Amino acid sequence: AKDAGVYFEFSSNEKVALEVSAAAAASGLRSFVFMKCVGLNVAADSFMSTIYEGVRGGMVILVADDPSMYSSQNEQDDRLYARISGSPLLEPCDPQEVKDLVKFSFELSEKFELPVLVRTTTRVSHMRGVVELGKIKKGKAKSTFERNPSQFVVLPTNARRMRHELIQKLRELEEFANNCELNRIIDKEGDSGIITSGSSFNYVMDIVEEYRIPARVLKLTLSYPFPEKLVKSFLDSVKQVTIVEEVEPVMEKEVLSL
Repeated sequence: AKDAGVYFEFSSNEKVALEVSAAAAASGLRSFVFMKCVGLNVAADSFMSTIYEGVRGGMVILVADDPSMYSSQNEQDDRLYARISGSPLLEPCDPQEVKDLVKFSFELSEKFELPVLVRTTTRVSHMRGVVELGKIKKGKAKSTFERNPSQFVVLPTNARRMRHELIQKLRELEEFANNCELNRIIDKEGDSGIITSGSSFNYVMDIVEEYRIPARVLKLTLSYPFPEKLVKSFLDSVKQVTIVEEVEPVMEKEVLSL
């Protein structure tokens, strides 16, 4: 980390790690914090408030879910945390996308002044592959925290205003997701549709290509805020649709509510 010009530290638990990362982002620095699915439970109190407060520098939170509980004590789906907190959510499907989406997440975080959640699942977390880095841009090494109690003191009088501001940001983010090139259609020339995200996309494409299934596949990478206009347009283009996702029927319920 020192050779790369990056400050790194281990924290005593996930809550402390998230707070250190949030403090850096509140001071205008880019920060990255990562943990397992159950770690976000430990950090949840600080996580929720950090979304309301917003950030001055890009902040990315990577959380690794564990379907089938290979090394975790429960099988929770942290996409639900994105929905209850109001954090944008991205879901990579391979090592190259992990790298690309972390970079994109920093840019998205700074554009909307919100922490961004990146969710992996077991197969992506354990995957290995060649990753092209591209040009590495060095960021600020030091910054100064400027006091602003109306932003960083989450009392009800401030939180109510922050809530309205967050809702407006989510509306803008949904429109952004509707037109984002990360959310794309792979057309195998069929009248059946499949909506999927993250590592589930890999399973879908393996089956579609192996059995030459004629289907249109909508891959949602920026999956929250849920891109309703894009999904409605996709539904209009097929006769039937299947939702493929890991753990909870999160996207399925979103589609059924349209």
